[in-house]
Amino acid sequence: MQRGSDRLSARRDDEMKHELQGLLRSGHPTRVEEWHDPEPAADDDPDIASGPVPSRGSLGPEEALRVELARHLGRTAFPARPRELAEALERHHAPDRLVELVRELPAQGTYRTAHEVVSALARHR
Repeated sequence: MQRGSDRLSARRDDEMKHELQGLLRSGHPTRVEEWHDPEPAADDDPDIASGPVPSRGSLGPEEALRVELARHLGRTAFPARPRELAEALERHHAPDRLVELVRELPAQGTYRTAHEVVSALARHR
């Protein structure tokens, strides 16, 4: 007896596996009918790949930068100097523009939080 809550039957599971087999092997849609495929993102679509979409006006540019820094660095990167922070950002595959912003900070500063980094960037500009 199988335990759990299956919404679909075993036959439907096999059908779905068969439908997805080409996609999983090739890495791109393999259906003849293009209307089945999801539409690609447009150039002017908002960036939502990095997380949930905030409500309109909830994050300013400084707040968005702080969130992005904290997401890529985490707590273990602090306290650190700009060079160490830039290296940590590169290790975590952060966007190049973010790494360049951190590299522009004065080398003598030591930062304990992402908020301090954003404040220093605001002063530096």
